[in-house]
Amino acid sequence: METRAAIREEGIPAAPPLFELRDVEFAYGGRTVLSLRHLAFPQGAVVGLVGPNGSGKSTLLKLLALLLAPTRGQLLYGGQVAAGREGELRREVTLLLQEPFLLKRTVFENVAYGLRTRGLVEGVSERVEEALSLVGLSPKRFASRQWYQLSGGEAQRVSLASRLALRPRALLLDEPTASVDESSALLIKEAVVAASSEWGTTLVVATHDLVWLHEVATDVVSLYRGRVAGHGAENLIQGSWVLDPAGGLRRPLADGQWIRALGPEGSDEPPSVGILGPSDVTLATEKPSHLSAQNLLQGQVTHMALENGSGRVLVSVNVGGLLLKARVTPEAVLSLGLHPGLEVWAIFKATALRWL
Repeated sequence: METRAAIREEGIPAAPPLFELRDVEFAYGGRTVLSLRHLAFPQGAVVGLVGPNGSGKSTLLKLLALLLAPTRGQLLYGGQVAAGREGELRREVTLLLQEPFLLKRTVFENVAYGLRTRGLVEGVSERVEEALSLVGLSPKRFASRQWYQLSGGEAQRVSLASRLALRPRALLLDEPTASVDESSALLIKEAVVAASSEWGTTLVVATHDLVWLHEVATDVVSLYRGRVAGHGAENLIQGSWVLDPAGGLRRPLADGQWIRALGPEGSDEPPSVGILGPSDVTLATEKPSHLSAQNLLQGQVTHMALENGSGRVLVSVNVGGLLLKARVTPEAVLSLGLHPGLEVWAIFKATALRWL
């Protein structure tokens, strides 16, 4: 499955993607954990990576960071094969992991370290102060602190500042806010968005913070078992699909409700993952009657977010322990009075699901 095509004006050639993977596979100990036919990341884009644990998000980020090499296939950077240029390209690409790693020295020296290893002599202090300010740390208060004098959230922000000081062409983030306090998480998110808007940095973010991701991302890539399952806010419905006595397939939910679907053609085995587009899900505040060939599931609104680029609102609904996203207009939000905590009915056709 390919990414969305880049939009360009007629007569103006499109710039090559910053990253492009062609028939890329990666294997650990002979077991393939990533298999991507084609995936591209446009320059200046903000791309989210989502999927369950073990879906390949961290492995993909390490490939993009040139810390791993594909077992098979090609990784292109700026339209040219990256193999053989890793040392040069690592000066433009940086990865921030979930757990911060700091050198045993002051905050200033931690942030300045990457600049000095790249040979920068002049302007180091200014770049360090700018990066610390971006992550909400006062240079006067924090620059002279030792690494052990920081809280977990502060350490992660210093780790991010050390990367922002480089003004990288690509910033890759692996669950950057998963282990920090709420205020630090907000500052980290604001800082990476600022890097994108001010410097044109390409961001690739693996995170479970879906509300924020859909607000800022230009594309969201869903991964499942090392493959691209879809783009955007699609619902991946995993679990035990079984044959429905009435025909087709069904999947039980924790509260006793069922999702019903038509199975893939030409297969006798129940599939493992169904994909449901958020535009195929309709919400109602009262139970409709006289519906045929449709799923009618009761749930509760948990989150709402304005989707970047579409002008629509993504409404997340907890249905029997399964989180379903519906894409609705702002007018529908107002007319239905949607808000977190509201009990609603999620409606979609059995034919709306497709299979991975």
